[in-house]
Amino acid sequence: MKKIIALLLCMVMLSVSLTSCIRTTSDYKGVEIPIFLSDPVYNLDPAFAYLDDGATKLLSLLFEGLYVLDEDGKPVEAMAKGYETYKDRDGNFICEFQLNETKWNDGRRVNANDFVFAWKRLIQPDFESPAAALLYDIKNARDCKTGEKSIDDLGVSAVGTKTLQVMFEREIDIEQFIEVTASPALVPLRDDKVSRLDNWATSYVTMATNGPFYVKIYETSGNVMTLERNVHYFRNAEKAVFLDSKVSPFRLLVYFNAPEYLTNNANEDDDYYADVNLAFSSNIARSGEIKDANVLPTLNTHTYIFNTTKAPFDNADVRKALSMALDRDEIVKMVNYAEAAEGFIPEGVFDTKNGDSFRENGKALISSKADVEGAKALLGKVSEKKFDITVRTGDLTALAVANYAAEAWAELGFEVSVVEKGYIEKDQLEYVQYQDLFYEAYKTGDFDVIAVDQQMLTAYAFGNLAPYAKEFSGMIDVENDYAAKPHYSGFDNEEYNKLIARAFEEKSASKRSDLLHQAEEMLAELMPAVPVFVYQNAYVRSKDLKNLDTTYFGAVTFTKAKLSNEDKYKVVLPE
Repeated sequence: MKKIIALLLCMVMLSVSLTSCIRTTSDYKGVEIPIFLSDPVYNLDPAFAYLDDGATKLLSLLFEGLYVLDEDGKPVEAMAKGYETYKDRDGNFICEFQLNETKWNDGRRVNANDFVFAWKRLIQPDFESPAAALLYDIKNARDCKTGEKSIDDLGVSAVGTKTLQVMFEREIDIEQFIEVTASPALVPLRDDKVSRLDNWATSYVTMATNGPFYVKIYETSGNVMTLERNVHYFRNAEKAVFLDSKVSPFRLLVYFNAPEYLTNNANEDDDYYADVNLAFSSNIARSGEIKDANVLPTLNTHTYIFNTTKAPFDNADVRKALSMALDRDEIVKMVNYAEAAEGFIPEGVFDTKNGDSFRENGKALISSKADVEGAKALLGKVSEKKFDITVRTGDLTALAVANYAAEAWAELGFEVSVVEKGYIEKDQLEYVQYQDLFYEAYKTGDFDVIAVDQQMLTAYAFGNLAPYAKEFSGMIDVENDYAAKPHYSGFDNEEYNKLIARAFEEKSASKRSDLLHQAEEMLAELMPAVPVFVYQNAYVRSKDLKNLDTTYFGAVTFTKAKLSNEDKYKVVLPE
Protein backbone atom coordinates (compact mmCIF):
# COMPACT_ATOMS: atom_id res chain seq x y z
CA MET A 1 0.00 0.00 0.00
CA LYS A 2 2.91 2.31 0.76
CA LYS A 3 4.12 1.94 -2.83
CA ILE A 4 0.68 2.68 -4.20
CA ILE A 5 0.56 5.87 -2.16
CA ALA A 6 3.97 6.78 -3.55
CA LEU A 7 2.54 6.39 -7.03
CA LEU A 8 -0.25 8.79 -6.24
CA LEU A 9 2.11 11.36 -4.77
CA CYS A 10 3.39 12.30 -8.20
CA MET A 11 3.22 16.03 -7.94
CA VAL A 12 4.71 16.51 -11.36
CA MET A 13 3.31 16.03 -14.12
CA LEU A 14 2.50 13.79 -17.01
CA SER A 15 1.22 10.56 -18.53
CA VAL A 16 0.62 9.78 -22.14
CA SER A 17 -1.44 6.68 -21.55
CA LEU A 18 -4.58 8.16 -20.16
CA THR A 19 -7.34 9.04 -22.56
CA SER A 20 -11.05 8.53 -22.65
CA CYS A 21 -11.26 10.25 -26.02
CA ILE A 22 -12.56 7.99 -28.79
CA ARG A 23 -11.92 9.58 -32.18
CA THR A 24 -13.55 8.97 -35.47
CA THR A 25 -11.78 9.21 -38.79
CA SER A 26 -13.69 12.33 -39.74
CA ASP A 27 -12.62 14.41 -36.73
CA TYR A 28 -8.98 13.31 -36.67
CA LYS A 29 -6.69 16.33 -37.15
CA GLY A 30 -3.36 15.11 -35.84
CA VAL A 31 -1.58 13.45 -32.95
CA GLU A 32 -3.23 13.64 -29.54
CA ILE A 33 -0.90 13.37 -26.56
CA PRO A 34 -2.56 12.81 -23.19
CA ILE A 35 -0.80 14.43 -20.21
CA PHE A 36 -1.27 13.60 -16.56
CA LEU A 37 -1.11 16.22 -13.82
CA SER A 38 -1.96 14.91 -10.40
CA ASP A 39 -3.07 18.32 -9.13
CA PRO A 40 -6.20 20.14 -10.24
CA VAL A 41 -5.54 23.56 -11.77
CA TYR A 42 -8.18 26.23 -11.19
CA ASN A 43 -6.53 29.41 -12.42
CA LEU A 44 -4.11 29.99 -15.31
CA ASP A 45 -3.55 33.68 -14.66
CA PRO A 46 0.25 34.12 -14.99
CA ALA A 47 0.20 36.63 -12.12
CA PHE A 48 -1.02 33.99 -9.66
CA ALA A 49 0.23 30.65 -10.98
CA TYR A 50 3.53 30.94 -9.09
CA LEU A 51 1.74 29.32 -6.10
CA ASP A 52 0.64 26.22 -8.01
CA ASP A 53 3.14 23.65 -9.25
CA GLY A 54 0.61 22.21 -11.69
CA ALA A 55 -0.24 25.57 -13.26
CA THR A 56 3.42 26.47 -13.75
CA LYS A 57 3.80 23.33 -15.88
CA LEU A 58 1.08 24.56 -18.24
CA LEU A 59 2.04 28.22 -18.58
CA SER A 60 4.94 27.55 -20.94
CA LEU A 61 2.51 25.76 -23.26
CA LEU A 62 -0.01 28.60 -23.27
CA PHE A 63 1.86 31.90 -23.01
CA GLU A 64 5.08 33.30 -24.39
CA GLY A 65 6.93 36.41 -23.24
CA LEU A 66 9.77 38.41 -24.75
CA TYR A 67 12.33 35.75 -23.86
CA VAL A 68 12.40 32.23 -22.44
CA LEU A 69 15.16 30.54 -20.45
CA ASP A 70 16.52 27.42 -22.10
CA GLU A 71 17.51 24.34 -20.12
CA ASP A 72 20.83 26.02 -19.22
CA GLY A 73 19.18 29.20 -18.00
CA LYS A 74 20.21 31.32 -20.97
CA PRO A 75 17.65 33.75 -22.42
CA VAL A 76 16.41 32.86 -25.88
CA GLU A 77 14.31 35.16 -28.02
CA ALA A 78 10.62 34.32 -28.08
CA MET A 79 8.28 37.24 -28.79
CA ALA A 80 11.34 39.50 -29.03
CA LYS A 81 13.47 39.60 -32.16
CA GLY A 82 16.14 41.91 -30.88
CA TYR A 83 16.53 45.10 -28.89
CA GLU A 84 18.53 48.31 -28.77
CA THR A 85 19.42 50.62 -25.91
CA TYR A 86 20.08 54.34 -25.95
CA LYS A 87 19.72 57.53 -23.92
CA ASP A 88 17.23 60.19 -24.91
CA ARG A 89 17.91 63.92 -24.87
CA ASP A 90 16.94 64.06 -21.18
CA GLY A 91 19.43 61.35 -20.28
CA ASN A 92 16.84 58.61 -19.71
CA PHE A 93 18.12 55.09 -20.31
CA ILE A 94 15.77 53.31 -22.76
CA CYS A 95 15.51 49.86 -24.25
CA GLU A 96 13.33 49.13 -27.28
CA PHE A 97 12.30 45.53 -27.96
CA GLN A 98 11.24 44.60 -31.48
CA LEU A 99 8.46 42.01 -31.57
CA ASN A 100 8.06 38.99 -33.79
CA GLU A 101 4.91 38.58 -35.84
CA THR A 102 2.44 36.16 -34.28
CA LYS A 103 -1.19 36.02 -33.20
CA TRP A 104 -3.39 35.11 -30.29
CA ASN A 105 -5.34 31.89 -30.64
CA ASP A 106 -8.42 33.83 -31.82
CA GLY A 107 -6.45 35.37 -34.70
CA ARG A 108 -5.77 38.85 -33.33
CA ARG A 109 -2.18 40.04 -33.69
CA VAL A 110 -0.02 40.14 -30.58
CA ASN A 111 1.21 43.70 -30.29
CA ALA A 112 3.31 45.84 -27.99
CA ASN A 113 0.23 47.15 -26.17
CA ASP A 114 -0.45 43.63 -24.89
CA PHE A 115 2.84 43.79 -22.97
CA VAL A 116 2.10 47.35 -21.83
CA PHE A 117 -1.26 46.26 -20.44
CA ALA A 118 0.13 43.17 -18.68
CA TRP A 119 3.00 45.04 -17.03
CA LYS A 120 0.85 48.01 -16.01
CA ARG A 121 -1.62 45.57 -14.47
CA LEU A 122 1.10 44.35 -12.07
CA ILE A 123 1.93 47.94 -11.11
CA GLN A 124 -1.67 49.08 -10.54
CA PRO A 125 -2.03 49.99 -6.81
CA ASP A 126 -5.10 47.80 -6.34
CA PHE A 127 -3.55 44.72 -7.98
CA GLU A 128 -1.64 42.41 -5.66
CA SER A 129 1.29 40.39 -6.98
CA PRO A 130 4.88 40.00 -5.77
CA ALA A 131 5.88 40.02 -9.45
CA ALA A 132 5.47 43.80 -9.36
CA ALA A 133 8.95 44.12 -7.84
CA LEU A 134 10.42 42.62 -11.00
CA LEU A 135 9.47 45.83 -12.80
CA TYR A 136 10.63 48.38 -10.23
CA ASP A 137 13.66 49.35 -12.34
CA ILE A 138 11.21 50.89 -14.82
CA LYS A 139 10.72 54.66 -14.70
CA ASN A 140 8.11 55.72 -12.08
CA ALA A 141 7.16 52.10 -11.27
CA ARG A 142 7.31 52.46 -7.49
CA ASP A 143 5.54 55.83 -7.53
CA CYS A 144 2.80 54.36 -9.73
CA LYS A 145 2.40 51.41 -7.38
CA THR A 146 1.94 53.66 -4.35
CA GLY A 147 -0.42 56.02 -6.16
CA GLU A 148 2.02 58.92 -6.15
CA LYS A 149 1.79 58.99 -9.93
CA SER A 150 -0.74 57.84 -12.48
CA ILE A 151 -0.27 54.43 -14.06
CA ASP A 152 0.02 56.29 -17.36
CA ASP A 153 3.34 57.67 -16.08
CA LEU A 154 4.89 54.19 -16.04
CA GLY A 155 7.86 54.08 -18.39
CA VAL A 156 6.43 51.40 -20.67
CA SER A 157 4.84 52.25 -23.98
CA ALA A 158 4.11 50.92 -27.44
CA VAL A 159 5.82 52.52 -30.41
CA GLY A 160 3.48 51.41 -33.13
CA THR A 161 2.41 47.76 -32.89
CA LYS A 162 5.78 46.02 -33.07
CA THR A 163 8.03 47.97 -30.68
CA LEU A 164 7.90 47.86 -26.89
CA GLN A 165 9.71 50.82 -25.36
CA VAL A 166 10.93 50.57 -21.75
CA MET A 167 12.36 53.61 -19.96
CA PHE A 168 14.32 52.98 -16.76
CA GLU A 169 14.98 54.96 -13.60
CA ARG A 170 18.71 54.66 -14.23
CA GLU A 171 21.16 52.85 -16.46
CA ILE A 172 20.87 49.16 -15.57
CA ASP A 173 22.37 45.83 -16.56
CA ILE A 174 20.12 45.22 -19.55
CA GLU A 175 21.21 41.59 -19.90
CA GLN A 176 19.89 40.84 -16.43
CA PHE A 177 16.64 42.66 -17.18
CA ILE A 178 16.27 40.51 -20.29
CA GLU A 179 16.52 37.44 -18.08
CA VAL A 180 13.83 38.95 -15.85
CA THR A 181 11.50 39.28 -18.86
CA ALA A 182 11.62 35.48 -19.16
CA SER A 183 9.55 35.30 -15.97
CA PRO A 184 6.25 33.47 -16.51
CA ALA A 185 4.59 36.43 -14.75
CA LEU A 186 5.60 38.93 -17.45
CA VAL A 187 3.91 37.46 -20.52
CA PRO A 188 1.52 39.60 -22.61
CA LEU A 189 -2.19 39.67 -21.82
CA ARG A 190 -5.29 40.90 -23.59
CA ASP A 191 -7.02 43.92 -22.08
CA ASP A 192 -10.38 42.97 -23.61
CA LYS A 193 -10.23 39.57 -21.92
CA VAL A 194 -8.66 40.34 -18.55
CA SER A 195 -10.53 43.55 -17.73
CA ARG A 196 -13.91 42.09 -18.48
CA LEU A 197 -14.05 39.34 -15.83
CA ASP A 198 -12.46 38.89 -12.42
CA ASN A 199 -11.80 35.19 -12.99
CA TRP A 200 -11.00 35.36 -16.73
CA ALA A 201 -8.28 32.70 -16.52
CA THR A 202 -10.51 30.02 -15.01
CA SER A 203 -12.65 29.46 -18.11
CA TYR A 204 -11.63 28.37 -21.58
CA VAL A 205 -14.39 30.56 -23.03
CA THR A 206 -12.89 33.78 -21.66
CA MET A 207 -9.16 33.13 -22.17
CA ALA A 208 -6.82 34.09 -24.99
CA THR A 209 -3.27 32.73 -25.23
CA ASN A 210 -0.31 33.54 -27.48
CA GLY A 211 1.71 30.36 -26.93
CA PRO A 212 1.84 27.18 -29.03
CA PHE A 213 -1.38 25.86 -27.46
CA TYR A 214 -4.64 27.26 -26.16
CA VAL A 215 -7.33 25.92 -23.83
CA LYS A 216 -10.00 24.37 -26.01
CA ILE A 217 -12.14 22.86 -23.24
CA TYR A 218 -11.82 22.92 -19.47
CA GLU A 219 -14.42 22.03 -16.88
CA THR A 220 -12.85 21.53 -13.49
CA SER A 221 -15.57 19.14 -12.38
CA GLY A 222 -14.59 16.84 -15.24
CA ASN A 223 -10.90 16.73 -14.25
CA VAL A 224 -9.74 17.11 -17.83
CA MET A 225 -8.39 20.01 -19.88
CA THR A 226 -8.04 19.90 -23.65
CA LEU A 227 -5.26 21.97 -25.19
CA GLU A 228 -5.13 22.41 -28.94
CA ARG A 229 -2.38 23.95 -31.00
CA ASN A 230 -2.69 27.63 -31.73
CA VAL A 231 -3.05 27.67 -35.50
CA HIS A 232 -1.81 31.28 -35.55
CA TYR A 233 1.37 30.65 -33.54
CA PHE A 234 4.22 32.20 -35.57
CA ARG A 235 2.42 31.23 -38.74
CA ASN A 236 3.34 33.30 -41.77
CA ALA A 237 0.57 32.58 -44.24
CA GLU A 238 2.09 34.84 -46.89
CA LYS A 239 5.25 32.74 -46.98
CA ALA A 240 3.29 29.48 -46.66
CA VAL A 241 4.93 28.60 -43.34
CA PHE A 242 2.43 26.14 -41.96
CA LEU A 243 1.65 24.61 -38.60
CA ASP A 244 4.07 21.73 -38.42
CA SER A 245 7.04 24.06 -38.76
CA LYS A 246 6.37 25.31 -35.22
CA VAL A 247 3.92 22.97 -33.47
CA SER A 248 3.55 19.25 -34.09
CA PRO A 249 0.82 17.75 -31.84
CA PHE A 250 -2.72 18.77 -32.63
CA ARG A 251 -4.05 18.20 -29.15
CA LEU A 252 -2.84 17.68 -25.58
CA LEU A 253 -5.27 16.00 -23.17
CA VAL A 254 -4.47 17.06 -19.62
CA TYR A 255 -5.94 14.85 -16.90
CA PHE A 256 -6.10 15.89 -13.24
CA ASN A 257 -6.33 13.59 -10.21
CA ALA A 258 -5.40 9.90 -10.30
CA PRO A 259 -8.08 7.80 -11.97
CA GLU A 260 -9.26 4.96 -9.77
CA TYR A 261 -7.91 2.35 -12.12
CA LEU A 262 -4.34 3.47 -11.42
CA THR A 263 -4.56 2.20 -7.88
CA ASN A 264 -6.53 -0.88 -8.88
CA ASN A 265 -3.92 -1.85 -11.47
CA ALA A 266 -0.83 -1.06 -9.43
CA ASN A 267 1.35 -4.05 -8.59
CA GLU A 268 2.69 -3.76 -5.04
CA ASP A 269 5.59 -6.10 -5.77
CA ASP A 270 7.18 -4.36 -8.74
CA ASP A 271 5.35 -1.01 -8.95
CA TYR A 272 4.31 -1.58 -12.55
CA TYR A 273 0.83 -1.16 -13.87
CA ALA A 274 -1.09 -4.01 -15.42
CA ASP A 275 -1.49 -1.82 -18.50
CA VAL A 276 1.79 -2.23 -20.40
CA ASN A 277 1.01 0.51 -22.92
CA LEU A 278 2.12 3.41 -20.73
CA ALA A 279 4.04 5.71 -23.06
CA PHE A 280 4.84 8.70 -20.84
CA SER A 281 4.24 8.78 -17.14
CA SER A 282 5.50 10.36 -13.97
CA ASN A 283 3.11 8.51 -11.71
CA ILE A 284 5.21 5.36 -11.84
CA ALA A 285 8.41 7.41 -11.76
CA ARG A 286 7.31 8.74 -8.37
CA SER A 287 7.69 5.25 -6.90
CA GLY A 288 11.41 5.89 -6.99
CA GLU A 289 12.22 2.47 -8.45
CA ILE A 290 12.33 3.19 -12.18
CA LYS A 291 15.95 3.12 -13.34
CA ASP A 292 15.42 5.01 -16.58
CA ALA A 293 13.38 7.89 -15.11
CA ASN A 294 14.23 11.31 -16.46
CA VAL A 295 14.73 13.79 -13.62
CA LEU A 296 14.58 17.55 -14.08
CA PRO A 297 15.53 20.05 -11.37
CA THR A 298 12.94 22.76 -10.76
CA LEU A 299 12.95 26.17 -9.11
CA ASN A 300 9.88 25.33 -7.02
CA THR A 301 9.97 24.94 -3.24
CA HIS A 302 7.11 23.48 -1.22
CA THR A 303 6.79 26.04 1.57
CA TYR A 304 4.74 26.62 4.73
CA ILE A 305 3.77 30.26 5.15
CA PHE A 306 3.00 31.33 8.72
CA ASN A 307 0.43 33.96 9.54
CA THR A 308 2.73 36.03 11.74
CA THR A 309 -0.12 38.30 12.83
CA LYS A 310 -1.59 35.44 14.90
CA ALA A 311 -0.40 33.65 18.02
CA PRO A 312 1.69 31.58 18.31
CA PHE A 313 3.25 32.55 14.96
CA ASP A 314 3.89 36.11 16.10
CA ASN A 315 6.85 34.64 18.00
CA ALA A 316 9.96 34.00 15.85
CA ASP A 317 11.19 31.31 18.28
CA VAL A 318 7.98 29.35 17.77
CA ARG A 319 8.30 29.59 14.00
CA LYS A 320 11.90 28.44 14.08
CA ALA A 321 11.05 25.59 16.45
CA LEU A 322 8.35 24.36 14.09
CA SER A 323 10.87 24.36 11.26
CA MET A 324 13.43 22.49 13.35
CA ALA A 325 10.91 19.76 14.17
CA LEU A 326 10.51 18.75 10.52
CA ASP A 327 12.74 15.96 9.26
CA ARG A 328 13.13 16.99 5.66
CA ASP A 329 15.08 13.83 4.81
CA GLU A 330 12.08 11.74 5.80
CA ILE A 331 9.70 14.02 3.91
CA VAL A 332 11.80 13.67 0.75
CA LYS A 333 11.67 9.88 1.05
CA MET A 334 7.90 10.09 1.29
CA VAL A 335 7.50 12.46 -1.63
CA ASN A 336 10.16 10.89 -3.91
CA TYR A 337 12.05 12.89 -6.51
CA ALA A 338 12.55 15.92 -4.32
CA GLU A 339 15.41 17.44 -2.39
CA ALA A 340 15.41 18.84 1.13
CA ALA A 341 15.23 22.62 1.11
CA GLU A 342 18.44 24.24 2.33
CA GLY A 343 17.17 27.81 2.23
CA PHE A 344 14.56 30.10 0.76
CA ILE A 345 16.35 30.06 -2.60
CA PRO A 346 16.76 26.67 -4.32
CA GLU A 347 19.73 25.34 -6.25
CA GLY A 348 19.74 26.59 -9.84
CA VAL A 349 19.17 30.24 -8.96
CA PHE A 350 21.99 32.51 -10.11
CA ASP A 351 24.03 34.75 -7.84
CA THR A 352 26.14 37.48 -9.43
CA LYS A 353 25.84 36.18 -13.00
CA ASN A 354 24.32 33.44 -15.10
CA GLY A 355 25.72 30.08 -13.96
CA ASP A 356 26.95 31.32 -10.57
CA SER A 357 24.99 29.42 -7.89
CA PHE A 358 23.33 31.48 -5.15
CA ARG A 359 22.66 28.37 -3.08
CA GLU A 360 26.18 27.01 -3.34
CA ASN A 361 27.65 30.37 -2.40
CA GLY A 362 25.24 30.81 0.49
CA LYS A 363 25.60 27.24 1.78
CA ALA A 364 22.85 25.40 3.65
CA LEU A 365 20.88 27.57 6.06
CA ILE A 366 18.37 24.90 7.10
CA SER A 367 19.19 21.44 8.41
CA SER A 368 17.59 18.49 6.65
CA LYS A 369 17.50 16.58 9.96
CA ALA A 370 14.92 17.15 12.67
CA ASP A 371 16.03 18.49 16.02
CA VAL A 372 13.00 17.85 18.22
CA GLU A 373 14.81 18.41 21.51
CA GLY A 374 16.31 21.66 20.27
CA ALA A 375 12.85 22.74 19.10
CA LYS A 376 11.33 22.00 22.50
CA ALA A 377 14.05 23.97 24.25
CA LEU A 378 13.48 26.93 21.94
CA LEU A 379 9.71 26.94 22.35
CA GLY A 380 9.44 27.79 26.00
CA LYS A 381 5.88 28.50 27.12
CA VAL A 382 3.30 28.84 24.36
CA SER A 383 -0.25 29.94 25.14
CA GLU A 384 -1.88 29.04 21.80
CA LYS A 385 -1.39 25.37 20.96
CA LYS A 386 -4.11 24.74 18.37
CA PHE A 387 -3.89 25.67 14.69
CA ASP A 388 -4.63 24.52 11.13
CA ILE A 389 -2.52 23.74 8.07
CA THR A 390 -4.36 24.76 4.89
CA VAL A 391 -3.69 22.77 1.68
CA ARG A 392 -5.21 22.86 -1.78
CA THR A 393 -7.97 20.31 -2.35
CA GLY A 394 -6.72 17.50 -4.57
CA ASP A 395 -3.03 18.18 -3.89
CA LEU A 396 -2.10 14.72 -2.67
CA THR A 397 1.53 15.56 -1.99
CA ALA A 398 0.67 18.63 0.08
CA LEU A 399 -1.93 16.64 2.00
CA ALA A 400 0.48 13.81 2.84
CA VAL A 401 3.25 16.19 3.90
CA ALA A 402 0.81 18.27 5.98
CA ASN A 403 -0.34 15.15 7.81
CA TYR A 404 3.30 14.33 8.51
CA ALA A 405 3.98 17.87 9.74
CA ALA A 406 0.90 17.73 11.97
CA GLU A 407 2.30 14.61 13.66
CA ALA A 408 5.78 16.13 13.99
CA TRP A 409 4.37 19.29 15.55
CA ALA A 410 2.16 17.24 17.85
CA GLU A 411 5.40 16.04 19.45
CA LEU A 412 5.97 19.65 20.47
CA GLY A 413 2.58 19.75 22.17
CA PHE A 414 0.54 21.36 19.39
CA GLU A 415 -2.89 20.22 18.25
CA VAL A 416 -2.82 20.53 14.46
CA SER A 417 -5.61 19.96 11.94
CA VAL A 418 -5.29 19.82 8.15
CA VAL A 419 -7.86 21.85 6.21
CA GLU A 420 -8.45 21.53 2.45
CA LYS A 421 -9.69 24.40 0.30
CA GLY A 422 -10.70 24.03 -3.35
CA TYR A 423 -12.98 26.03 -5.61
CA ILE A 424 -16.59 26.95 -6.20
CA GLU A 425 -18.35 27.70 -9.45
CA LYS A 426 -19.33 31.30 -10.01
CA ASP A 427 -21.38 32.77 -12.85
CA GLN A 428 -20.11 36.02 -14.39
CA LEU A 429 -21.80 37.59 -17.39
CA GLU A 430 -23.34 34.21 -18.22
CA TYR A 431 -19.94 32.48 -18.14
CA VAL A 432 -19.14 29.75 -15.61
CA GLN A 433 -15.98 30.78 -13.74
CA TYR A 434 -14.13 29.11 -10.90
CA GLN A 435 -13.38 30.94 -7.68
CA ASP A 436 -10.16 29.64 -6.11
CA LEU A 437 -10.86 29.45 -2.36
CA PHE A 438 -7.30 28.37 -1.57
CA TYR A 439 -5.78 31.45 -3.18
CA GLU A 440 -8.39 33.69 -1.58
CA ALA A 441 -7.49 32.32 1.85
CA TYR A 442 -3.82 33.06 1.15
CA LYS A 443 -4.51 36.53 -0.19
CA THR A 444 -6.75 37.59 2.67
CA GLY A 445 -4.69 36.04 5.47
CA ASP A 446 -7.45 33.58 6.33
CA PHE A 447 -5.03 30.87 7.45
CA ASP A 448 -2.76 29.83 10.30
CA VAL A 449 -0.23 27.91 8.22
CA ILE A 450 -0.71 27.47 4.46
CA ALA A 451 1.18 25.13 2.12
CA VAL A 452 2.19 26.81 -1.15
CA ASP A 453 4.42 25.84 -4.05
CA GLN A 454 6.83 28.76 -4.09
CA GLN A 455 7.88 29.01 -7.74
CA MET A 456 10.85 31.28 -8.37
CA LEU A 457 9.67 34.27 -10.39
CA THR A 458 13.06 34.57 -12.11
CA ALA A 459 16.40 32.78 -12.08
CA TYR A 460 17.78 35.44 -9.70
CA ALA A 461 17.25 35.54 -5.94
CA PHE A 462 15.97 39.12 -5.65
CA GLY A 463 12.58 38.27 -7.18
CA ASN A 464 11.65 35.91 -4.35
CA LEU A 465 13.45 37.54 -1.43
CA ALA A 466 12.14 41.03 -2.13
CA PRO A 467 8.41 40.35 -1.47
CA TYR A 468 9.12 39.74 2.25
CA ALA A 469 10.07 43.43 2.44
CA LYS A 470 7.00 45.64 2.77
CA GLU A 471 7.97 48.15 0.08
CA PHE A 472 8.51 45.29 -2.39
CA SER A 473 5.58 43.03 -1.48
CA GLY A 474 3.55 44.15 -4.48
CA MET A 475 0.62 45.03 -2.22
CA ILE A 476 -0.82 48.44 -1.42
CA ASP A 477 -3.57 49.36 1.05
CA VAL A 478 -5.56 51.64 -1.26
CA GLU A 479 -8.07 52.34 1.51
CA ASN A 480 -5.41 53.51 3.95
CA ASP A 481 -3.56 56.35 2.25
CA TYR A 482 -1.94 53.95 -0.25
CA ALA A 483 0.40 52.58 2.39
CA ALA A 484 2.50 49.54 1.50
CA LYS A 485 1.23 46.27 2.96
CA PRO A 486 3.55 43.54 4.25
CA HIS A 487 4.01 40.11 2.70
CA TYR A 488 1.07 37.68 2.85
CA SER A 489 2.66 36.20 5.98
CA GLY A 490 2.27 39.55 7.73
CA PHE A 491 6.05 39.61 8.24
CA ASP A 492 7.34 43.18 8.60
CA ASN A 493 10.90 43.66 9.83
CA GLU A 494 12.51 47.07 9.48
CA GLU A 495 16.05 45.73 9.21
CA TYR A 496 15.00 43.31 6.50
CA ASN A 497 13.14 46.06 4.65
CA LYS A 498 16.31 48.17 4.61
CA LEU A 499 18.44 45.27 3.37
CA ILE A 500 16.19 44.68 0.37
CA ALA A 501 16.00 48.41 -0.39
CA ARG A 502 19.80 48.59 -0.36
CA ALA A 503 20.06 45.51 -2.58
CA PHE A 504 17.66 47.08 -5.06
CA GLU A 505 19.69 50.29 -5.27
CA GLU A 506 23.09 48.58 -5.38
CA LYS A 507 24.77 48.62 -8.81
CA SER A 508 27.67 46.35 -7.95
CA ALA A 509 26.71 42.70 -8.55
CA SER A 510 29.02 41.40 -5.81
CA LYS A 511 27.81 43.91 -3.21
CA ARG A 512 24.21 43.22 -4.15
CA SER A 513 24.87 39.52 -3.73
CA ASP A 514 26.24 40.09 -0.22
CA LEU A 515 23.09 42.00 0.74
CA LEU A 516 20.79 39.31 -0.64
CA HIS A 517 22.67 36.57 1.21
CA GLN A 518 22.29 38.61 4.41
CA ALA A 519 18.57 38.92 3.68
CA GLU A 520 18.15 35.19 3.22
CA GLU A 521 20.10 34.49 6.42
CA MET A 522 17.74 36.84 8.27
CA LEU A 523 14.70 35.02 6.86
CA ALA A 524 16.18 31.69 7.95
CA GLU A 525 16.59 33.08 11.46
CA LEU A 526 13.17 34.75 11.75
CA MET A 527 11.29 32.10 9.69
CA PRO A 528 8.13 33.86 8.49
CA ALA A 529 7.91 30.82 6.23
CA VAL A 530 9.36 27.31 6.23
CA PRO A 531 10.92 25.95 3.04
CA VAL A 532 10.33 22.19 3.17
CA PHE A 533 11.52 20.54 -0.04
CA VAL A 534 12.35 21.41 -3.64
CA TYR A 535 10.44 19.53 -6.32
CA GLN A 536 12.10 17.51 -9.02
CA ASN A 537 10.18 16.76 -12.19
CA ALA A 538 10.53 13.02 -12.84
CA TYR A 539 9.05 11.11 -15.75
CA VAL A 540 9.48 8.06 -17.97
CA ARG A 541 8.51 7.83 -21.59
CA SER A 542 8.21 5.36 -24.39
CA LYS A 543 10.68 5.29 -27.25
CA ASP A 544 7.70 6.21 -29.43
CA LEU A 545 7.59 9.69 -27.91
CA LYS A 546 10.33 12.01 -29.14
CA ASN A 547 11.35 15.66 -29.40
CA LEU A 548 10.42 16.79 -25.91
CA ASP A 549 12.08 19.99 -24.72
CA THR A 550 12.48 21.35 -21.21
CA THR A 551 12.62 24.79 -19.62
CA TYR A 552 14.93 26.07 -16.93
CA PHE A 553 12.00 26.22 -14.54
CA GLY A 554 11.63 22.42 -14.84
CA ALA A 555 8.68 22.08 -17.22
CA VAL A 556 8.46 19.73 -20.20
CA THR A 557 7.25 21.30 -23.44
CA PHE A 558 5.50 19.45 -26.23
CA THR A 559 5.69 21.97 -29.05
CA LYS A 560 7.70 19.69 -31.34
CA ALA A 561 6.74 16.34 -29.78
CA LYS A 562 6.34 13.32 -32.06
CA LEU A 563 4.40 10.21 -31.08
CA SER A 564 4.75 7.11 -33.22
CA ASN A 565 2.36 4.16 -33.11
CA GLU A 566 -0.22 6.35 -31.42
CA ASP A 567 -3.00 3.75 -31.71
CA LYS A 568 -1.04 1.60 -29.28
CA TYR A 569 -1.52 4.21 -26.52
CA LYS A 570 -5.26 4.66 -26.70
CA VAL A 571 -6.75 3.62 -23.39
CA VAL A 572 -10.43 4.09 -22.63
CA LEU A 573 -10.91 4.84 -18.95
CA PRO A 574 -13.77 3.16 -17.11
CA GLU A 575 -16.63 5.42 -16.10
